[in-house]
Amino acid sequence: MTNSGSGARYYWCVRHHRVEDESNSCPAKYTLGPYPSAEEAEHALEQVRERNEKWDEEDARWSGEDK
Repeated sequence: MTNSGSGARYYWCVRHHRVEDESNSCPAKYTLGPYPSAEEAEHALEQVRERNEKWDEEDARWSGEDK
């Protein structure tokens, strides 16, 4: 899938482990997004992992657990 600049939105489906567009996306409870391109949607799980790591670090600092 490519983004033709038409404002299409893409989602990462955690149920099917694939990129889906608005015309064929699963219900919202199974998707991450929207993303402006299929390529960005393909990296959704990486973004989630990076954000979670950052938040965990911030939580540790906040509670005084950082070293």
